[in-house]
Amino acid sequence: MAKKEEQMEQEAVNAEAQNEKKESRKEAKAEKKLKEQIDELKAKLEEAEKKAAEAEQKAADEKADYLRLMAEFETFRRRNAEEKLSLVGSAAADTIKGLLPVLDDCERALAILASSADEAAKEGTELIYTKMMAYLKTKGLSVIEAKGEKFDVDFHEAVTQFPAPSEELKGMVIDVVQTGYLLNGKVLRYAKVVVGA
Repeated sequence: MAKKEEQMEQEAVNAEAQNEKKESRKEAKAEKKLKEQIDELKAKLEEAEKKAAEAEQKAADEKADYLRLMAEFETFRRRNAEEKLSLVGSAAADTIKGLLPVLDDCERALAILASSADEAAKEGTELIYTKMMAYLKTKGLSVIEAKGEKFDVDFHEAVTQFPAPSEELKGMVIDVVQTGYLLNGKVLRYAKVVVGA
């Protein structure tokens, strides 16, 4: 009987060992399965982070493209407005330039009528000249003052030189052959002048 008890004890120990081995294998399998799930979740997390980074980069690129497009549009709009303004200014300059010979004729008529006895002709011509000059001044036209001024190549065009009657008149404008005009600060027509030498 002692042998049977020993054998039974041995079988119980063996059964317990087998149970422990089974348990250990189950735990190892569960641990392996858990590790696989963790690895799988890590891979999914990395993939999701990668997709999020790509989406963030794409959004940043789209925002940069949008800002660049808006800047280009703003530049286009500003340039277009400047071109329009320049075109209008150019058309106004051409129109006013076409009226300058009429102003010259009025000035000549006023000079001739100064010695005339016909007061009505003087007043009428003066009225026309004054009204036309007043209107053109509202458009930015101004006369270049030349007579008695120092000769300036930026505003005057020397037609001829004349011996100066005195030393202080050397390099000065003695006479104006044709009146010069500025349009909004830019020379529309240079004043043609006689300079003292």
